[in-house]
Amino acid sequence: MGVVRNSLAGLGFDQDASMVVFPIDPFLVGSDLTPIEQAIDKFSGGLTDWQAATNETGINHPPKVPIEANGYEAAFDKMNRQFLVNTWGDGLPINPPTQARVDWIMKGSDLSPDTVIGKVMPRGGIATVETLAVSLAMAGGRPEYLPVLMAAMRGVLDPALEHDKFQATSDSTFPVVIVNGPIGADIRLNSGFGLLGPDPQHPAGVSVGRAMRLLQQNVGGALPGVGTMSIYGAMRTANVVIAEDEEGLPEGWTTVSADHGGIERGVNAVTVFVATGATNIVRRGVGKETPDDEAIESLYRIAGYLRSPTIHYHDGHANGTPGALLMPRVVAKQLAGLGWTKEKIKQFLWDNSKLSHEEIVRTGMRQWIETSVEPETVATANDEIWPICRDPSQIILAVAGGAHPTHNFWMQGNAPRMTSQAIDLPKGWDALIAEAEEDLGPSGAMCVI
Repeated sequence: MGVVRNSLAGLGFDQDASMVVFPIDPFLVGSDLTPIEQAIDKFSGGLTDWQAATNETGINHPPKVPIEANGYEAAFDKMNRQFLVNTWGDGLPINPPTQARVDWIMKGSDLSPDTVIGKVMPRGGIATVETLAVSLAMAGGRPEYLPVLMAAMRGVLDPALEHDKFQATSDSTFPVVIVNGPIGADIRLNSGFGLLGPDPQHPAGVSVGRAMRLLQQNVGGALPGVGTMSIYGAMRTANVVIAEDEEGLPEGWTTVSADHGGIERGVNAVTVFVATGATNIVRRGVGKETPDDEAIESLYRIAGYLRSPTIHYHDGHANGTPGALLMPRVVAKQLAGLGWTKEKIKQFLWDNSKLSHEEIVRTGMRQWIETSVEPETVATANDEIWPICRDPSQIILAVAGGAHPTHNFWMQGNAPRMTSQAIDLPKGWDALIAEAEEDLGPSGAMCVI
């Protein structure tokens, strides 16, 4: 097989850094804090005196990893075993990130391979264009996917998303990337049936999302029980990367990137937020209702799912989101035909998902608000009714999913903010799409029954 790129080499971190170890008991309410008190000097020393083992941001050209075996199949198996032993894989077979494959992927950007995308926490590894290309190669991606991956990672690393927190938290967090603009159709990103996968007709989402996850792990160090304390994990090896069904938007409805990033329709862009749960909501009636009754009853049902006493709704950030509601075009157009605008739907869900003060006290949520670092949230501690977010506009409403009226899908937010990023295309974009059509056929031809 020859040699493959080492996606970890030269990232500038010390895997053997010392740490202070103590029992988990001090995290329990009413527990004995003596172990922490006894190690307080080590804690304070680690926080104030620790210095990185390296004094450079990374090695631009890390050494390649040789893989030698009797034949390609044996080398492929050996590579996957070796990558698992080194915790560079994700448990599924990966594609060899050879120099030729990585160079091919990098056709998706005009930037230098050494261009820094950002520092990925908690490890602090440096992600470059080449690092992204390596991960995308491992995930089975193509060069036309790279612009979306670059924009998505810039979104993840936007300080607003506080990725250092969701990367290391005990919650089950995963990034959600909603793509707007013609690039979604160009790269066969799903916006319809089977939206969240798997779907061999629309392979881009799983490749981009899996590459993101490999970057979170290999560059950011989010290994279970080591870099990330997520108790249950995200259950999403490929995160969520989808396109909004812009052709299915009712007249007058704006796109997600326009709503939350001010990016006009027709411009390629991503909107990124972090979720911690996903719920399918059956919203269709039994056929005995009038259209108006079915609409209002289904919206009440959706609001019932949104109304949940969770700390993620009350972080106090004015530009955060409680989550994203995915609505198929059939439902969106049905509601629009009955006079429901996107703003009216958000207002209804906001009004009818509020929590009573009694429920907040009973579930222990008041203590969370009163200990918030943001003083404006303390002032709400005695409010009789608590909304799930500051303003109805913070609810993400995306038109996406199969053309069927029975379901909506709710992804509960975790990080206190969201971000939108424009997607930059390389000069040779048309040639890349033409090459993709040679390899895979016209994008419409992928929808084969």
